Amino acid sequence: MSKGLPKRSEDYSLWYNELVKRADLAENSAVRGCMVIKPYGYAIWEKMQATLDEMFKDTGHSNAYFPLFIPKSYLSKEADHVEGFAKECAVVTHYRLKNDENGNGVVVDPDAKLEEELIVRPTSETVIWNSYKNWIQSYRDLPLLINQWANVVRWEMRTRLFLRTAEFLWQEGHTAHATRQEAIDETVQMMNVYATFAEEYLALPVLKGVKTESERFAGAEDTYCIEALMQDGKALQAGTSHFLGQNFAKAFDVKFANKEGGAMEYVWGTSWGVSTRLMGALIMAHSDDNGLVLPPKLAPFQVVIVPIFRSEEQLAEISEVANKIKADLKKFGISVKYDDRDTHKPGWKFAEYELKGTPVRIAIGPKDLENGTVEVARRDLLEKNVMPMDDDFAQNISVLLDNIQDTIYQKALKYREEHSFKADSYDEFKKIISSEAGGFVYAHWDGTAETEEKIKNETKATIRCIPIDQVEEEGKCVYSGAPSKGRVVFAKAY
Repeated sequence: MSKGLPKRSEDYSLWYNELVKRADLAENSAVRGCMVIKPYGYAIWEKMQATLDEMFKDTGHSNAYFPLFIPKSYLSKEADHVEGFAKECAVVTHYRLKNDENGNGVVVDPDAKLEEELIVRPTSETVIWNSYKNWIQSYRDLPLLINQWANVVRWEMRTRLFLRTAEFLWQEGHTAHATRQEAIDETVQMMNVYATFAEEYLALPVLKGVKTESERFAGAEDTYCIEALMQDGKALQAGTSHFLGQNFAKAFDVKFANKEGGAMEYVWGTSWGVSTRLMGALIMAHSDDNGLVLPPKLAPFQVVIVPIFRSEEQLAEISEVANKIKADLKKFGISVKYDDRDTHKPGWKFAEYELKGTPVRIAIGPKDLENGTVEVARRDLLEKNVMPMDDDFAQNISVLLDNIQDTIYQKALKYREEHSFKADSYDEFKKIISSEAGGFVYAHWDGTAETEEKIKNETKATIRCIPIDQVEEEGKCVYSGAPSKGRVVFAKAY
């Protein structure tokens, strides 16, 4: 099945697109710029969703759901917000169709024009803060910690499956707090939740930092982010968490009676989100020329068992052993698929599960039954070993899965370390950025939007973040030569 998959080294973009399709993750839809997420791809997203949902609830958040449609006037209330999203908005102007009098199917009924246009949500701050106005009256109503799982629409013209589509799936958290510091603490906490998820589940090392003013979310005072490095040396923003200050509270008049004397104050807000873009990160950070490489914690099936047989009798004997192994593995919380289809040969199945990134493949044939052993193949290293089917077998597979998870992470971390550079001059900076290897470049910046824009225009590199753990050091901006107090992280990005 993996035959003919383009090589990453020859055409990374083509390799990615073909892998997404051939591994049955997603495909382009009949609607331009939108995608169909296929069952196997959605199964991975469901695992991400379930894990994140639990992490959100563990930090005190509850799920709710808000309308898909937002009155146009709501977006006008926060000037920076509407300016940031205006070019991406899909707008509903009519509410009815009718049969064309000339027999050309259906047309928009001109008499069904909406009094006020509705925006298909690009993000939900405005419609949610309009509700919060009714939900919050007193300090006793705070903090309000809400998350929503939803779809959003941002009218993208240049799309790529999972990475950038006109419609995508995500979660968006929206919280309200009594004090500025509580809201900042929440913003940082959620950035850390995303970083933990990325590193412990996606096996993806990330940089934590703050966006520059020109890169921050429209309507936010500060945007915190996690940035990851893909195998082509480009950065991918994997999650963002925004400190909104009192901007949306003032726009929608959300006040509370404080604890001290009942005086009315504006609340402090945050919003934060990750999307199906994480699917793109998962694919691009770990996969190889043979197909997907999935971290065990997010694989739809962590183990697949493939029988090798020539007769129904042999299959029956193997199935008895395979089903016992499956039951034993399930006791360790391991998800297992036993593929006893007789419509495909074992070799075809091996290729399929290699392409789809199943972490561990167990093959059992008649000789294995005689010897009390099985062949165990690990997807990440493409290694095979013979293991005894003893009392410790299930535990050994559990340990192997943990090892695979860690190995995938360490490989990605090693790649990032080998593709992280310091640049002290603009010539050095340009040389690194323009190289095929790419990577993160740590360089001094004078703090001005003008310099940031000039570097972007000349090199296509953007400031991915000002690192949370930035080391204070005297230096000179690589572009302007003006004084700088520390290095920021540049890269070309998706």
